[in-house]
Amino acid sequence: MMTPALLPALLALVAWLWLLLAHDRFWQSGPELPPVPPPSPAPAPMPAIDIIVPARNEAETIGDALASLLAQDYPGRVRILMVDDGSSDGTGAIARRLAETAGHKTAGHETESQGRLTVLAGSPTPPGWSGKLWALSQGIEHASSELLLLTDADIVHAPGHLAAMAAKAEAERLDLVSEMVALRCESLSERALVPAFVFFFQLLYPFAAVNDPRRQVAAAAGGSILVRRDTLARAGGIAAIKGALIDDVALARKIKPRGRIWLGHSRLARSLRAYPDFGEIWRMIARTAFVQLRHSFLLLAGTVLGLGLIFLTPPAATLFAHGLARLAGFSAWVLSALLYVPTLRRFGRSLLWAPLLPPIATFYLAATIGSAVDHWRGRGVVWKGRAYRGAQS
Repeated sequence: MMTPALLPALLALVAWLWLLLAHDRFWQSGPELPPVPPPSPAPAPMPAIDIIVPARNEAETIGDALASLLAQDYPGRVRILMVDDGSSDGTGAIARRLAETAGHKTAGHETESQGRLTVLAGSPTPPGWSGKLWALSQGIEHASSELLLLTDADIVHAPGHLAAMAAKAEAERLDLVSEMVALRCESLSERALVPAFVFFFQLLYPFAAVNDPRRQVAAAAGGSILVRRDTLARAGGIAAIKGALIDDVALARKIKPRGRIWLGHSRLARSLRAYPDFGEIWRMIARTAFVQLRHSFLLLAGTVLGLGLIFLTPPAATLFAHGLARLAGFSAWVLSALLYVPTLRRFGRSLLWAPLLPPIATFYLAATIGSAVDHWRGRGVVWKGRAYRGAQS
């Protein structure tokens, strides 16, 4: 006879078998850009690149981020346009001091700069725009190069990173090259939850599917996006996604119908963004989780049921069921842990975290529900001191 636990345990096992065998090998830790060899004494010229850095209250990281961009070993013209998005913590002043000590020119709203680093004072954000995208838009208005690197003010780039991204774009005639940069994994909360963030991102957007021009799946990672300026213009520019909070995925969705995109992992760029406690990561998830679900409580219910079946049923059946239901639940739990191992290895974490994926998923699920509750209570999304109500995905 079928016990009440047998059907959900079998469904969970089938789901994990499907994820293993038929979901584009999302669990793999690649792909990665190959490092570019050191330039020869007379390197072949590469396309000019304008780097756009939107920054709002990033005083702790902006100096390191800009210094790493100024130190790029790139055989072509590079110009950095940092847009100070109304910072109140001295971010703009730090950037200007860096420009001055490096012998570069600073500017307010000027359209020209004699140096490699231009610091622009951003104008107030118009209605309907997210602050970051409005800052990006202002930077792009001052850009003139064929390639644009859109990067965050908390990302540090190895000297060969820009060359590696440009070489990939040129060799394969890609319109967008993006990388999931290495994320911090130092505090207890980061060690417990950050690797799972990458795992779940890959689950939603398998990199192999993103990189297949025949598939509609599109995604990018906002910390490091190299895009062709003319392709971006054909897609409607940044204005086409002006209200999006999940702006990297929204941008990739606009670009992919008009060109080829590539998404991978990076060991040449890392994030300085710290999440010192579990509350910080909760707020990071809740900021966009219900936006990702298009503010649909029906999609939220489906997500709760689906994640509950896939992640919570296996340990529950293993611990509390009997017979075939326990065997199916245990098998599904083992499969989920095995698929999580490549991500843990990428972060250098102990494999003892692998069987803890179910409680980790429960945290993410709870934060997603919390995101919906915030929306229902009229709180909306608050980020960098700004409130976004009815934000787009």
